[in-house]
Amino acid sequence: MSVLIAIDQGTTSTRTVAFDKDLNIIHSEQKEYPLIYPNDGWVEIEPGELMDSVYATIDPILDICPDISAVGITNQRETTLVWDADSGQPIYNAIVWQDRRTAKHCMKLKQDGYEEVIRSKTGLLLDPYFSSTKISWVLDNIDGARDKAEKGKLRFGTVDTYLMWQLSNGDVYKTDVTNASRTNLYNIHIKNWDPELLKIFNIPASMLPEVQLSDSNFGTLVRGDKTLQITGVIGDQQSALVGQRCFQPGEMKATFGTGCFLMVNTGDESLQSTSGLLNTVGYGLSGQVSYALEGSIFSAGTIVQWLRDNMKFFPDSAESIKLLSKTGDSNGVLFIPGFTGIGAPHWNAEIRAAFYGITRDSTQTDIVTAAFKALIYQVLDIKEALKMDGIEIKHLSIDGGMAANTSFCQLLADFLAQEVQAPSSLESTAIGAAITAGLGSSFFTIDDLQNEKLNKATIYKPREKIFDPEDLTEWRKFLRVLLDAYN
Repeated sequence: MSVLIAIDQGTTSTRTVAFDKDLNIIHSEQKEYPLIYPNDGWVEIEPGELMDSVYATIDPILDICPDISAVGITNQRETTLVWDADSGQPIYNAIVWQDRRTAKHCMKLKQDGYEEVIRSKTGLLLDPYFSSTKISWVLDNIDGARDKAEKGKLRFGTVDTYLMWQLSNGDVYKTDVTNASRTNLYNIHIKNWDPELLKIFNIPASMLPEVQLSDSNFGTLVRGDKTLQITGVIGDQQSALVGQRCFQPGEMKATFGTGCFLMVNTGDESLQSTSGLLNTVGYGLSGQVSYALEGSIFSAGTIVQWLRDNMKFFPDSAESIKLLSKTGDSNGVLFIPGFTGIGAPHWNAEIRAAFYGITRDSTQTDIVTAAFKALIYQVLDIKEALKMDGIEIKHLSIDGGMAANTSFCQLLADFLAQEVQAPSSLESTAIGAAITAGLGSSFFTIDDLQNEKLNKATIYKPREKIFDPEDLTEWRKFLRVLLDAYN
């Protein structure tokens, strides 16, 4: 049986999944690895741990599936690696997308008047979230790094680029348009690295990989005695957009993974948001680039992990459902999930997580429910921001690990006052990578997928008299107090 392989390299784990021609999962492997927190707001990954998780998941798949048509890679975006061009060895840990160490650098660039030119060219804001200032930090803080970079001896890559370099023994140095569009260095209108942006961030052009469409022939992966073609590379949130078959303008998905990312397809129109959302490349498929608007929430699954690992409220994430009030009542307890700042539409790198309203009567259920509600309230803020940009959410498909929590999905529908659809397979990101690779290898065409409906989806219909607008008002007041304190 001929199969497609998807390598789904996420923030805290790697999955490798084998799909048949109908995109049914044949086999899946997953391996978690730890994040490193050296300082307040810093988040890193040891590159060796990252690659070990890839090898540990891809090797069993290669043993089980001898007939592999193509490989697709999808990855955590913005996470930044810099390595030696000759040895391939990283000169520093991977700096994760959540990392906020460059907040002061971003503020200085804003004060110097660079924000508008960056936004107009990249569709992004000037924020530590993106790769540009992470690269600058490495060059300015690692001994000898800037000198080596100026001499053309260093390479930068988001995780997709680093994986392809390592898996090809240094033969492939490329990225795709979706990952490039998340660096703050790529002009999404002319579709190229932008010299003015490179000058602003003081980054040599020699450090940057070649950019291709998502379903291009990227080269070959070498593992043991097997050589496989890589015909799909796409950032994880864009991959979920493809996996949810959001091929038409106005179609939207929300992925609840480590963070939460809402993305709506805007077609061939690059829409500049006026309400704090990101204008980005949705995908580059079949010779065409489609754009998207995105709202980014930095903490979603990490909230559940914190409740599990730090607070010890439950031994397994799935058991969080037992402590989540089915009506969303948190007994006056409010939570702001600013572990590493807060994203769209507020964009504040300095804010930190906080509870309010805890009394002697507060319980674990109150705290857990407040944490889940905080995520839903952030989704409501993004929904309002989209409305300000002229976009109404008419259809919302969700995926990611948190979509398995039926109580959370129901509350999401209740609070948004609209239907929420969860597909039978929550692996939309991996499916998107498989679709992208399948298109790149002519395994199928986009027409084969255009009208395909998600089968066996669970539909959550909103219940009446569950959502309490006064509670949302109080939550926004609490958030405003924190935002004002760090502005």
